[in-house]
Amino acid sequence: MSKDFKQAALDYHAKPKPGKVSIEVTTAAETQEDLALAYSPGVAEPVREIARDPDLAYKYTAKGNLVAVISTGSAILGLGNLGPLASKPVMEGKSLLFKRFAGVDSVDLEVDANSPQEVIDTVYRISGTFGGINLEDIKAPECFEIEKALIDQCNIPIFHDDQHGTAIVTLAGVISALDIQSKRIEDARLVVLGAGSAAIACTKLLISAGLKSENVLMVDSKGVIHNERSDLNQYKQAFAVETSARTLDDAVEGADIFLGLSGPNLLSSEQLNKMAPRPIIFACSNPDPEITPELAKATRDDIIIATGRSDYPNQVNNVLGFPFIFRGALDVRAKKINEEMKLAAAHAIADLAKAPVSQEVMDACGVQALAYGPDYIIPKPIDPRLLGVVSAAVARAAVDSGVATLPYPANYPLQGIGDI
Repeated sequence: MSKDFKQAALDYHAKPKPGKVSIEVTTAAETQEDLALAYSPGVAEPVREIARDPDLAYKYTAKGNLVAVISTGSAILGLGNLGPLASKPVMEGKSLLFKRFAGVDSVDLEVDANSPQEVIDTVYRISGTFGGINLEDIKAPECFEIEKALIDQCNIPIFHDDQHGTAIVTLAGVISALDIQSKRIEDARLVVLGAGSAAIACTKLLISAGLKSENVLMVDSKGVIHNERSDLNQYKQAFAVETSARTLDDAVEGADIFLGLSGPNLLSSEQLNKMAPRPIIFACSNPDPEITPELAKATRDDIIIATGRSDYPNQVNNVLGFPFIFRGALDVRAKKINEEMKLAAAHAIADLAKAPVSQEVMDACGVQALAYGPDYIIPKPIDPRLLGVVSAAVARAAVDSGVATLPYPANYPLQGIGDI
């Protein structure tokens, strides 16, 4: 990263005023009568109504379009455990993306906690304020315990984006890549390098989409996760298989898909050459991938490669998912974000990649052409169609799977955002 870019990033966060988000007033507050309606004595009327029927909070307050972005700062991007306050720029950035891409209001909350139970208790006690909660940058395996407990205890969508956002966008890209490479997910062999929250969530969702669990080899820092190891936690144990493979070098032999959520430069050209014909590479370590697209393409000319970086084609970017997933969930007042909604989002993203791309999107990306193929397997985040396509798919899946508390709206998503 250049000195100029570092300074530009610091200036971006400091000017014209510190931070990236602010709170706006949504109704009149100019006259004495406005103030009497907004606060005392007028505010007593919605208070009485909500006390009588708590669901009326969705009618009389901002709850239904409000998401909390919550972190402990224990796994900030690729920077590690730097504490809750250091995570605030990331969480404010998440709030910016919610608003920019899906019109969802959000506030960031950084929780200073010494145990998963403290996080669970804190979030549960404030959860009634919000229509949904996005958990972010919480280390594994604590993140699994925290999310599960909150899903069980709360009656609003709880979504750990490091797990599920990454998984949804990864699945979308894999669906497209398999199609382009003329392969079926039911037949594909997958090697996963990394066994953290994102790797586990991606693998689970791929299995939900049709990948066979017996065709998965997961590799952690000690090697292949197999059924003879005695050092596995309960989350890794779910992926322990009977195999003679012990190293990544063994695991990649004949594999169709490589999914890296680990560290830089861990997949060699020699290992890439061991993979099956027409392999699919998701090298998602940031900022430096497990193998660079330059090396991968110099090694083989039959690959599709995706990374987490915006300066290469096929960026696996969570912003393709979470704003629109919450938009759809909020608009039908879903009680949770379930597997059906995640799969619907992934398929909607993959389907959009096949549609013609507007000149406006190509101009914004600084490219002459974008068309479905090896270098375009998932849409660009700035494609405005994502809002309608993905949110509608999620809302429909919520209704069809029985977790929505409102019907699928007529003409949705042509209505104004949140206007139900």
